[in-house]
Amino acid sequence: MARLPRVCLPSIPQHIIQRGNNRQVCFVSEEDFSAYAYWLYQYAKKFEVSIHAWVFMTNHVHLLVTPTTKNGVSNLMQMLGRHYVRYFNYTYKRTGTLWEGRFKSCLVEAESYFLTCQRYIELNPIRAGMVESPSDYHWSSYQANGLGREIALWTPHQIYIDLGHSTKSRLDAYRALFQSHVNVRDIALIRNATNKGLAVGNDHFKSEIERLSGRRVVALKRGPKPKEKEFLL
Repeated sequence: MARLPRVCLPSIPQHIIQRGNNRQVCFVSEEDFSAYAYWLYQYAKKFEVSIHAWVFMTNHVHLLVTPTTKNGVSNLMQMLGRHYVRYFNYTYKRTGTLWEGRFKSCLVEAESYFLTCQRYIELNPIRAGMVESPSDYHWSSYQANGLGREIALWTPHQIYIDLGHSTKSRLDAYRALFQSHVNVRDIALIRNATNKGLAVGNDHFKSEIERLSGRRVVALKRGPKPKEKEFLL
């Protein structure tokens, strides 16, 4: 059966996750992280995709992006994956696949869930027990969003910009969001939507996405379990 094309609409943020095949390591050295970041920057610029948040873990990657074209994200991830796998295989004298199939993604309603999703991404190293503070992890967009470091890869979303009228007030407001973790419900919501290619947002947002794309972005509700005799009819 042919795979359905992804739901990708210009100007709508997307959360993306790409995992190593069988959870295998995809980044061994600092040079590997740098190589991935370089190609991510190059192809994001080429295909006009804004990168708002990211975290590069040893065996997977999270991104929060906004495309300007219908195929921008797919083109970006295809070219990025192709170049990085070629680099990784050559560097470590290996062959074969590196990633676990296609990347997974979901659409994100900016007004309600953008900052929640961004925090979810940047808190990943803490949930993994790698660091105690998001500022301690180098390969994360918190370095830009929370610490104000200039990173060429980073494009702030308007929702982030609206946190303050100055850089200092914006950074203070953003860091204040990290005084608490993302709640369990929102973590489950983001993970489920990303794994199933759905949407994170209110009912109006989901209905509008379905109208524009002609695709379902809401999980089907399970019906009542059939009675035993119904199987015999």
